[in-house]
Amino acid sequence: MDRNLALEIVRVTETAALASARYMGRGDKEAADQAAVDGMRKAFSHVSIKGTVVIGEGELDEAPMLYIGEEVGTCKELDKEVDIAVDPLEGTNLIAKGLPNAIAVLAMAPKGTLLHAPDTYMKKIAVGPKAKGCINLEDSVEKNLKAVAKALNKEMQDLTLMIQDRERHKEIIKEARIAGCRIKLFSDGDVATAIATCFEDTGIDIFMGIGGAPEGVIAAAAIKCMGGEMQGKIIPLYEEDKARCEELGWTKEKRAKLLTLDDLVSSDDVLFVATGVSDGELLKGVTYLENNRARTHSVVMRGSTGTIRFVDAIHKLDKNDILIETMAKHK
Repeated sequence: MDRNLALEIVRVTETAALASARYMGRGDKEAADQAAVDGMRKAFSHVSIKGTVVIGEGELDEAPMLYIGEEVGTCKELDKEVDIAVDPLEGTNLIAKGLPNAIAVLAMAPKGTLLHAPDTYMKKIAVGPKAKGCINLEDSVEKNLKAVAKALNKEMQDLTLMIQDRERHKEIIKEARIAGCRIKLFSDGDVATAIATCFEDTGIDIFMGIGGAPEGVIAAAAIKCMGGEMQGKIIPLYEEDKARCEELGWTKEKRAKLLTLDDLVSSDDVLFVATGVSDGELLKGVTYLENNRARTHSVVMRGSTGTIRFVDAIHKLDKNDILIETMAKHK
């Protein structure tokens, strides 16, 4: 992926973040999400790519969202064909309640290289570069924790596991407590949390749990850029999810396969971009300043070079035509 394209793409997540951040704490997650979608879609129309959304927010009959199969970008003849995975507002509940860790996020890779994950659940495990090669999703919680502690040269009581605060995780939490590691719970937003394992200053050593499969692919793109490791397995929790998996070709045999990082994202030529909407483990949220200005904090990653850039930007809101048009719908 061209490095200039990486800087074009960050404007897409910036626009989504700026459009949705005004809904912080207002209790309307649907409006916040729609504002992010509208901003992201409009910003994409100025990017020189021929993109297809393979991870999105719905199917064709849910067209108000960025749906699976939607074409984005200028889509000119010579534009590069790419797969797009998007979550215009990861953490809709977070922004509605005024809580941390909401982000606008997307991943981009050459056509055919992002896993077309069904919109169901995925069992996941992720670690940073220093623990790469030490995890196995099919091993016990204790075995994985011990392997990561050894790789990081930490005592078990100094190891931090991040896991979503859900009833379905009670057995994992129980096993982790017996093993003796530290446990940090989070409410929503497992893309940002999985990625945090790759940054030492977050203090998060390992991520486990069952969350959205689409979010798993997006997180995998970032983890691949940073040299970490992630594994997953499609786990439909409800009968309707199983039926949906079968409809999309995810048979019982296919769902039984352990998905490696290369299965989730098969190309090293991947881009990952995220902009903070509310303050979080990795990124600062949108801050509104005097004189109709706002500040955003983003991260841009390129898998081909391993470059990670943090972009701190100040925007003149009354001079941003894309944002003006987007927000006109959301007054």
